[in-house]
Amino acid sequence: MPPKPAASPRHVQKHYILDTNVLIHDPGSPFQFKDNFVWIPVEVFEELDRFKSESSTRGANAREVHRRLSERFMNPSDMQAGVKLENGGLLRVCINPTARFSAEGWQLVSDSPRFQALRDLFADLTLPDNRILAAACGVADGEKGSVILVTKDLNMMLKARALGMEAQDYRTDRVEDVDIRLTMRRSEEEYETMDVSPHTVQAYASQETIVIPEAKTFIPNHYLLLRNEEEPTHAIPARHVAGGELHKLRRDRIVIRNGRTLNALNLGQRFLLDALYDPAISLVTVYGKAGTGKTLLTVGAALEQVQVGVFEKMLITRVIMPTGRDIGYLPGKLEEKMQPWVQPAFDALELLLTRPRRPEQFENKRQSQRKSDDHQPPQQHSSQQSGPTKPMRPWEPLTASGRLEIEAITHIRGRSIPNAIFIVDESQQLTPHEAKTLITRMGKGSKMILIGDLGQIDNPYVDAHTNGLVYARNRLQGQPWMAHINLFKGERSEMAEVAANLM
Repeated sequence: MPPKPAASPRHVQKHYILDTNVLIHDPGSPFQFKDNFVWIPVEVFEELDRFKSESSTRGANAREVHRRLSERFMNPSDMQAGVKLENGGLLRVCINPTARFSAEGWQLVSDSPRFQALRDLFADLTLPDNRILAAACGVADGEKGSVILVTKDLNMMLKARALGMEAQDYRTDRVEDVDIRLTMRRSEEEYETMDVSPHTVQAYASQETIVIPEAKTFIPNHYLLLRNEEEPTHAIPARHVAGGELHKLRRDRIVIRNGRTLNALNLGQRFLLDALYDPAISLVTVYGKAGTGKTLLTVGAALEQVQVGVFEKMLITRVIMPTGRDIGYLPGKLEEKMQPWVQPAFDALELLLTRPRRPEQFENKRQSQRKSDDHQPPQQHSSQQSGPTKPMRPWEPLTASGRLEIEAITHIRGRSIPNAIFIVDESQQLTPHEAKTLITRMGKGSKMILIGDLGQIDNPYVDAHTNGLVYARNRLQGQPWMAHINLFKGERSEMAEVAANLM
């Protein structure tokens, strides 16, 4: 008689308690925990209510959470018993019976060891975070199985662990990308190489394209070096289009009409310019630390293509991550509100649209100014005399003609943007939801460039592995219209490069 098969271990359901910041980060997070129990403390509703009127992405996400939960909890019995989810899990609202409010303030009526530790360590229950911790303690005391607090707040995570509870980050959209650490610290360029015969290198050097069957393993629009296997110092940069077909790089300079000409200063910048000028590529993502030329090259390539008519206009936006203030606190129109945030792009435009002067031009200008001052008669001061006129900046005619627009991410919803090139600076501050919102705005004939430094993240809801830039790169890589570039070498100055690497 054959032996009976061993019984598979029974799946033990876990209890996940979601902090407010998880719902703000991903409004669909309650539905991402498979067939486990998902708890939302009632205090979370109170925090969401504070954000719902904001015109920011945080406000939009708070309203989306309210809509999704309202669709699930249709009546009071749903709130009490919970609702079944399509993945087999159960979604419940946690109303903590041990936390009570009286004339003396908030009090905990439970004497369990966990609640006693909460009273000793985090007694101030006027703080929503501490009441959420109390709700998690209540679930841990009353339910079987593992209880895990899910939060994107590192301090909240530490407080939960101090109470002996398990706590973790929201990992559903976490991306493991080896390029993250490489581009944050490395100064030497590191790009993939493919060793081929000298004959293949020579054939590729004499023509625009070549097909190498072994290159089929690379994803579309992957940049690499074809290296002579007999002489490794001899290599030619290439882009794998698809199916083993490799193309030569076609652009290595930016030529601005009535402005400057910029040449690529390293291999990474050559890769970037090739992707920026290729009409078949509609989305470019760029990782690079400070000083690698991300903004300057991207703005320059966009400006030249607008000048020659490839695109009708260029749009520039930057993720606003101030210290607690929203864009509405700044005076003026949208462009005036956004100007402090997109100033790096304006600096790049001013450089590109201004011809470099030779040293003798500065001397001639000083001499002519002195002569003018010597022959100018003294002016009568009058209260009627108007103040000095503000000189026009080189990029202002572009905004006046509609060929340059400054866009706020908070106002992008519902737009469709055709025949434009759209630059999103500081994309490492985006949430995955914001990245999706931006990319889905692109219409026919448009191109989007997401650029960012993964070592400079100020958004409390994302980190180097969960931001919208790495999310977009890893979800969309392999598409025939998408390319990714890593920039390693700083070109701003020796001091900036050393500081970026050592500080």
